[in-house]
Amino acid sequence: MYIIKVKGKAKIPDYIQLRDENFVLIAYFRADRPLKNLDKYGLDGKESALKQLITDLPFGKLQKLEI
Repeated sequence: MYIIKVKGKAKIPDYIQLRDENFVLIAYFRADRPLKNLDKYGLDGKESALKQLITDLPFGKLQKLEI
């Protein structure tokens, strides 16, 4: 799975995209909102690690999600 942080403009907030091994979009959510339904993506119980990763993630850089 891959993760990318997308910079918003003006009134559009920053977003996070989760993509599968074929780079197909599987989740799209606001970077500043609580993470929900992570069990659908196999990330249940990793909320704090994912939140820290999102905070440290540079904008526009696709990165393999390894948590």
